[in-house]
Amino acid sequence: MGRPSAVALAGALTVCLCWGAQPLSFSSGASRANPPRPHISQWLIPFSPKRKHQMVAYSERHYGERTWRLRHPHVIVEHVAEFGTAVAVRDTFAPDTPDPELHELPNVCAHFVISSSGRIFQLVNLRTRCRHTVGLNWTAIGIEHTGFQDSDVLDNRRQLRASLRLTRYLQCRFHVRLRDVIGHSESLRSPYHRERVASLRRQTHGDWRHRSMQVYRHELGRLGPC
Repeated sequence: MGRPSAVALAGALTVCLCWGAQPLSFSSGASRANPPRPHISQWLIPFSPKRKHQMVAYSERHYGERTWRLRHPHVIVEHVAEFGTAVAVRDTFAPDTPDPELHELPNVCAHFVISSSGRIFQLVNLRTRCRHTVGLNWTAIGIEHTGFQDSDVLDNRRQLRASLRLTRYLQCRFHVRLRDVIGHSESLRSPYHRERVASLRRQTHGDWRHRSMQVYRHELGRLGPC
């Protein structure tokens, strides 16, 4: 994950990504210091008082904090959902049942999912903690991408364009540093990672490998500083 290069451009900003067979390019007429909010469809999952109480208990067990609120996020974590549709992702997060991997409550979730067509759906309020990355849920925004491997996103022009725009908007809104936009597989490297449960201190997933995120951060960095 590289640092941003501040390249002054007059007028439209053009980004080119040469990961796949064809370059990705798009332009934005807005100032780089004030990136526009991309179109986001609200599709919130149920987050009842009971689920919030479960998140309070989860946060106390794992972080020593009795709260369900996400305050001043420092990290944005990119995920590949291993589902082909946004509906499947939402249907997995919506029921408040123990997750199949760690068997804890509340159920896992992420704040956004981006479909293969480039549609952005918000699933959870940004003031609410989600279980998407062990060790970072106390301070991280989670973004899911439909697909099964990193290249499904990097080679999909519409999905990648939407992802960069959403991440850029969130970066500037919450003052998240470029190096703190990470892939799930990089979670253990984050300076913000902390975990009270000893058996989970090395737990992570393999999606958005470091090499993939180097490409992603490079393109994000080319949008310039906030």
